[in-house]
Amino acid sequence: MVSQKIGPLKPEYTQEKKGRVNMPLVPMKAILDATEKYNYAQGAFNVNAVCQAKAVIEVHEMFRSAAILQGADLANAFMGGRTDFAQGTLEDKKKGALNIANAVKKYAEHSPIPVALHLDHGKNMESCVAAIAGGYTSVMIDGSSLPFDENVELTREVVKYAHERGDTVEGELGVLAGVDDHVFAANSTYTNPMDAVKFFRQTGVDALAISYGTKHGANKGKDTVIRKEIAIATKECMMHEGIEGTLVSHGSSTVPQYIVQEINTLGGDIHDAYGIKKEQLKEVSKLGIRKINVDTDIRLAVTRNLRELFRDNAALRDSASIGGIYKLLLDNPSAFDPRVFLPPIMDTVMYGNVPDKDVARVVDCIERGVKEVVGTLIVEFDSVGKALLIENVSLDEMAERYRKKGI
Repeated sequence: MVSQKIGPLKPEYTQEKKGRVNMPLVPMKAILDATEKYNYAQGAFNVNAVCQAKAVIEVHEMFRSAAILQGADLANAFMGGRTDFAQGTLEDKKKGALNIANAVKKYAEHSPIPVALHLDHGKNMESCVAAIAGGYTSVMIDGSSLPFDENVELTREVVKYAHERGDTVEGELGVLAGVDDHVFAANSTYTNPMDAVKFFRQTGVDALAISYGTKHGANKGKDTVIRKEIAIATKECMMHEGIEGTLVSHGSSTVPQYIVQEINTLGGDIHDAYGIKKEQLKEVSKLGIRKINVDTDIRLAVTRNLRELFRDNAALRDSASIGGIYKLLLDNPSAFDPRVFLPPIMDTVMYGNVPDKDVARVVDCIERGVKEVVGTLIVEFDSVGKALLIENVSLDEMAERYRKKGI
């Protein structure tokens, strides 16, 4: 783990908090507030294993950027030991939330950068409560499939619970097409900017994921053009009405074509996999979109690295500890979610234990894949060097601010 202190930065980068000290996880709102003030975007990266959390934090340290790590609702089930994570119970999710939070805290504890841990696509109040109890500093409640009034009611309930504990809350308005874990929709419903204003006002939510042409999963369409005018109009309406809040882009993986091609060369069978062009994401990052979620890119890079490992090291195919991973790669040529391949090393996934050199090789594959993708997007989204822009605030302090504002 990189642990050196960040050196002197430009004066405008140190006015918020000089000489950052090591600290526990921060509320995500602290990171989002800086993106609003200084006009840049923060990538938010999904993790499904201890070594992924380690890699995300280390690469952000290298670029002197704050870090937002995300655990999806079903990622918590997987990290709770449920390899058939789609069938995960609330107890599985509670256990997994604690495992993810413990991992993130371990590598953030002595880090010179601020780190937030966010629940991605919490499906109900119980999932959000489990994540907060486990140590998450931010939660998303996804009521986008509900009628507007029911979405408001559910989100407001989560806001009340989370804000009392200093946690940040993200909601969603409008429906993104695509498939990702339990999130599924055949068609998109674009967000109405005026509805977004009403939603912020009625819920007190800190951030809002909008539907403006992005899409969950690896197939977003070869020539997808996102509706930047929706983001612009929403932000303008918010400013006109005096609404504070952050706009979030879900389904924003770029799906690097070179990685898809490499996977297929290595025996994979992935077709119709296209992402959002980085140029479009860079543009909207200056137009009000401040948090950009990425998951698929990491999955692809890790899968390619695993396939390369077994291609280049035939003896590992019969390894007692990781040979099972090779068999799962063979049996699932169209899969690119590492959770399909990693059940043979669940102790490593859940707790970070590395029992032998063969498992260490797999962990190295995972970490390198994460860093390749995340490092690229830290640069593209312009969060490089901005770690010291983040206010050093605790959950208790944030809870008091919410209380004073009546939210």
